[in-house]
Amino acid sequence: MEARGRIPPTLPRQNPTVSYWHDPLASIANLRSTEELPQHADYVIVGSGVSGVCIAWNILEREKGAKVVMLEARTAVGGATGRNGGHTKAASYRSYINHATAHGTTEAIRIAHLEAANIAATHAFAKSHSIPCESRPCETVDVIYDAASYAAGVQAIGRMQADMGPHDPSAQYKTYDAESARKTFLTPGEDVQGAFAYPAGSLSSYKFAIGILNLCLARGLNLQTMTPVTGIRGATPSSGVNGRWTAATPRGSISTPKLILATNGYTAHLLPSLLGSIVPYRGQVIASAPSRTLESIVPSGLPTTYSFIYASGYEYMIPRPHHSTSKEVPADCQGDIVIGGGTARLPGEGVSEFGNTDDTVINELNSPYLRQTLPSYFGENWGDAKATPVKKEWTGIMGATKDGLPFVGGWPGAEGLWVSAGFNGHGMVLCLKCAEALVGMVFGEKVEGGSLDWFPRSFLLSSERVENGTFEGRVGMRAVSKEEEGKFQAKL
Repeated sequence: MEARGRIPPTLPRQNPTVSYWHDPLASIANLRSTEELPQHADYVIVGSGVSGVCIAWNILEREKGAKVVMLEARTAVGGATGRNGGHTKAASYRSYINHATAHGTTEAIRIAHLEAANIAATHAFAKSHSIPCESRPCETVDVIYDAASYAAGVQAIGRMQADMGPHDPSAQYKTYDAESARKTFLTPGEDVQGAFAYPAGSLSSYKFAIGILNLCLARGLNLQTMTPVTGIRGATPSSGVNGRWTAATPRGSISTPKLILATNGYTAHLLPSLLGSIVPYRGQVIASAPSRTLESIVPSGLPTTYSFIYASGYEYMIPRPHHSTSKEVPADCQGDIVIGGGTARLPGEGVSEFGNTDDTVINELNSPYLRQTLPSYFGENWGDAKATPVKKEWTGIMGATKDGLPFVGGWPGAEGLWVSAGFNGHGMVLCLKCAEALVGMVFGEKVEGGSLDWFPRSFLLSSERVENGTFEGRVGMRAVSKEEEGKFQAKL
């Protein structure tokens, strides 16, 4: 796996697979605010995903009239934000013990609180700014198909509730045994071990980011699509360049005193020092028509989102809102089900997908598995699989880090260069608050003992995090050791 992490990432490739969410494209998809690329700007943001647009919004909120230029290699929101399932789901229990072991209980709580706050803020922003993005706060369920994973989940939830208190919003979980999980969530498989339900949500992340981008454009943002950044460099004292940093593109160069990389899995293309620290990996998603059998059981549509968790991985599933719960979904898409995953079922648990930036194709080995996933999990409740055709299948590129945490902050020893990237497939529960924190840092606010005291220290970009450790794949939930469990029970 370490060798896969050392593969130099390419630029985002042209002619990627067509995402379900990109059909049709937004009216600003190919926008260039000015015909020519500006030569200078107060801020240059590379990337127009949810990180980039939230960073732009926060800058323009703080500094009215700032000259902000956003460079995007493809169409607006053409990367992972426009390709994911739109799951605002933290699943904090799956990483809590890892975080507590590596960084301490206080930091683990801080991370869980940020994830919950990010979900709430995302849906609140969509509502307060009237962004039509199918925003739906709802419950989610993790149906567990592995006994050790279920036991680890029970332990982690107990630990969270003991550390935070049973009424903390981040520790609100309901636990189901195998029988009740099968009945409640319509998943009759004999290998179901149990389930956990907790607050989450869903939305069209493409429409959400496009909505924020439109707000930024109204405040003067200069968007330049189809303008890949091929390299960056710092200005020398004798160069006379108006700005410390220069971003080179096929259409010319632009200089700025503040260059911000919101490039997630592609970041090491511009910052080779991050090779092996932020590693691109390819995910695959399908969108299916709703099951008529399932609709007859739940006429108003499935009320929750799902994850199906087994020993080596998981799939996630988001039902688009039914007509009875949302008027924003086109009639021919109401109740459609989006499901992604399958990587862990590939040879070598998906090692080929790491270091892979080719989203112009799908993985043909993954397709048959994803296409049978829903009938497999829902069994007789799904009905005839042939009657629920797959509408679209596509891929997208995420960014995984060595320690499973994002890199947020200024590049060490390089004033004016900032990074918010490496979200490990969980950008929809991290990016908005990370963007808020990053812009606070750009404007001189402090994390330790300052106004950003809520922000996890373990997320901060540092030389130590870049230099230490090796990439071993995505960091997930692990079972609690007997020693750790003994300490936990003693604490109770």
